[in-house]
Amino acid sequence: MQFLWIKCEDVLPGVGLGVLTVALFLGAFFFYHEVQDSPEVERNCRMAAEATNNSEEFKMKGHSAFIVGYTGAVGKVLTKELAKAKLFKKVLLIGRREIDLDDDIGNEFEQKVVDFEKFDDYADIFKDVKYGFCCLGTTRAKSGAQGFIRVDHDYVMKSAELAKTGGCKHYNFVSTQAADKNSSFLYTKTKGQVEEELKAIQFERLSLLRPGVLLGEREESRPGEAVAKFFLKPVAYLFPTAITTPMDVVAKAMINNMLAPVDRPVELYENKAIHQLSGVSKGCSGSKSQDGGDKK
Repeated sequence: MQFLWIKCEDVLPGVGLGVLTVALFLGAFFFYHEVQDSPEVERNCRMAAEATNNSEEFKMKGHSAFIVGYTGAVGKVLTKELAKAKLFKKVLLIGRREIDLDDDIGNEFEQKVVDFEKFDDYADIFKDVKYGFCCLGTTRAKSGAQGFIRVDHDYVMKSAELAKTGGCKHYNFVSTQAADKNSSFLYTKTKGQVEEELKAIQFERLSLLRPGVLLGEREESRPGEAVAKFFLKPVAYLFPTAITTPMDVVAKAMINNMLAPVDRPVELYENKAIHQLSGVSKGCSGSKSQDGGDKK
């Protein structure tokens, strides 16, 4: 068989061999990251188990919290998980617009519309709110390079500064896998810079989470991400903690981490650790999930 000047019988074996080689290489890469030991797996799994035991005592203290970026994909999932857990007497949802909340989101959730360009004018929102979650973020494709930096760096840092001044003790930030202030890529470089600057604010407790490729439903369409997720579905099934993270896993990890006692002011959780903290990781087969059921 011949296509134009190309003889398929001469080309196809080489192409097939090339595809097989790439597939084997990628398989080995994902397998390595899946089986690679997490340095603190016992600690992470213990924290996930302790979270359930600590939740009732936590509720009784009547704390308040805020979520910056609650209209985004991770923020929405976190809002739903906090609504299920009913841990706070009040949760302030901070964003640039109001959205229709699900019916199961209780009255303790209050939307606060702000102009991020005039964030200082809304400093009172953060007064006496002890727990903060930052899920704020955009993409370069959507906002341009400068717009991306404005949202993912400037707005995040301003929210952290206002929160610290208002009395926030525990600030949780959703970063990204491979975040590095010295990276040559804008996305990972910006996230790495934010991590370092958040440390300088010196919260009593700072939790930095670095999830992999986020899996879940998004309101906005991102064609490139949609294609990537299509090809990553089998990877996520075979190697669930290698490079992907369901959004509900990120949310549950943040909640469990908040509920568990810690012995350090700054915590950095890579992708595998996030799965363990969530209470649904196969790597924590001996512990209990957040809802009290046995792990699979």
